[in-house]
Amino acid sequence: MIGIVGLMSLNGCNAANQAQMATASPPMVLTSTPTWTPLPPTATPEPLALLVNGEGILLVDYQAEMERFRAATGTELATEEQQVVSDDFINQLLLAQAAQASGYIVDEEMLQERIKQLTDRMDDSQTLEDWLAVHGYPIETFSKDLKRAMAAAWMRDKIIEQVPLTAEQVRARQILLYNSAQANEVYAQLQAGKVFATLAAQYDAITYGDLGWFPRGYLLDEKLDEIVFGLQPGEYSQVIQTFAGYHIVQVIERDPQRLLEPDALLALQSLALNNWLQEQRSLSQIEVYVP
Repeated sequence: MIGIVGLMSLNGCNAANQAQMATASPPMVLTSTPTWTPLPPTATPEPLALLVNGEGILLVDYQAEMERFRAATGTELATEEQQVVSDDFINQLLLAQAAQASGYIVDEEMLQERIKQLTDRMDDSQTLEDWLAVHGYPIETFSKDLKRAMAAAWMRDKIIEQVPLTAEQVRARQILLYNSAQANEVYAQLQAGKVFATLAAQYDAITYGDLGWFPRGYLLDEKLDEIVFGLQPGEYSQVIQTFAGYHIVQVIERDPQRLLEPDALLALQSLALNNWLQEQRSLSQIEVYVP
């Protein structure tokens, strides 16, 4: 964060000085006109790339991170990739600020221990100093960024720890098709009494359309998620169009409190973190000065 503090000095005479001047003899005579010595100019603040709740990212640091991103991906930065870099900075700042507000402070001892851990993981043929030099990363900037990343990671872990290990879940199967005419034809067959499992196996010979157990929020499409959790065991949906195609989904079982599978737990933790970040963005003062 760029902070500019202006200092102003006021010189005057105290009461004792005034009394001494009054009794002095002979009176002081100015023999020349006093000259004014200007104060040194205030340093020009370095330009910022973005500002989050008063804490900024320098433009030079932002540009350096974009270069590292470009080197890692091996492509020229597109607008979408620039957005990724900006979003990552904003998210880290929001998380790190929340960590600090919660009393978590990364001190020098913690920082040095983390640097040691990173160094120990590196290949013997390369030191951390070599890596920083190759990537154009000054140690001061690296240390500052690492402290912010450590605080952000701590806050991230606190958020995802709040996600329970159990949740309401359904087990379902689906028939996924890629044009509306065929999907409507299959739906008509179901309406005429065709067994869902038989049709599902016909269109998916590997999994027979079985989606397994999953909680609310696991499916990528919110509309599909809402419809599926509105079904009771044995019921199936109408044709549902999503970005993946045309779905007809049948719920096989429901469990009001079932242990989450690792991939489902990860999905809910990711959802919780994204929801937290969206809420913080809506409550925060964020200014972006780069495209």
